[in-house]
Amino acid sequence: MLNVTFHGVRGSTPCHCDETRHFGGNTSCVSLRADDEIPIIFDLGTGLRYFGKQVNGTPNFHAVCLLTHLHYDHTMGLPFFEPLLRGDTIFEIYAPKQPDGRSVKELFLEKIKPPMFPVPLEQFAARLVFHEVGDDDFTVGNMQVRSRYVPHVGPTLGFRVSHAGVAVTYLSDHQQPAGADFSLTDGARALCEDADLLIHDSQFTDAEFEAKSSWGHSTFAYARWVAETCRVKQLALFHHDPSRSDASLSSIAESVAAASSVDVFAAREGQTVDVVTCSA
Repeated sequence: MLNVTFHGVRGSTPCHCDETRHFGGNTSCVSLRADDEIPIIFDLGTGLRYFGKQVNGTPNFHAVCLLTHLHYDHTMGLPFFEPLLRGDTIFEIYAPKQPDGRSVKELFLEKIKPPMFPVPLEQFAARLVFHEVGDDDFTVGNMQVRSRYVPHVGPTLGFRVSHAGVAVTYLSDHQQPAGADFSLTDGARALCEDADLLIHDSQFTDAEFEAKSSWGHSTFAYARWVAETCRVKQLALFHHDPSRSDASLSSIAESVAAASSVDVFAAREGQTVDVVTCSA
């Protein structure tokens, strides 16, 4: 069994108002746990701060982040991650290789320093370890990780984590093909096929996508199509638009679930899902 908790479910920018209170307004961050294994974190959005509060004070804390890409909404939580203030923390970050040759570590050091942030990243007490990956397969403890490039704006990865016969796939930012016909890259398909849980970008309605088809995201309909095409057991609609109200999101998610052969739900901040295999 894999234990998945959503700490941030929004895309683009954090938001906070009465209309988004139920599903939450923090940006992308999801934790994955298995017994006796190193915690895995998908993305470093503002939801990371709340995961940090849960684990802060754990002696010799060690965790691994699988980072899809370097956009602000997926990285702005890092300097607010309280375990980084402890010298006994080890935090590893697996992130996509950059085409310009600059290292991911270098880019983070440039981003988190004055005048953009008051404290340079290298002054945090924790040990930060950066790994650059692309279309790769590797292990985190006894968990198998598959990373594949997926279409978005800039180098972006999707991830699949498998352990004890259970597979969770994370595709937080995924460019839907323009036009009427849906399709899927080989890399994205390799991540999604037969997953027990697929966490997938579903930022736009069909009408919104017409005006934003090059913004790097997917519709609810496309997320459903990917899940059904790849025989996914459960689909978590994710990366909610910051302007999407709770009422609107609930209504859309109910409609998608009613029409789908897959178990569908809209991811909610603070929600925990125990993922078990449905295979015989």
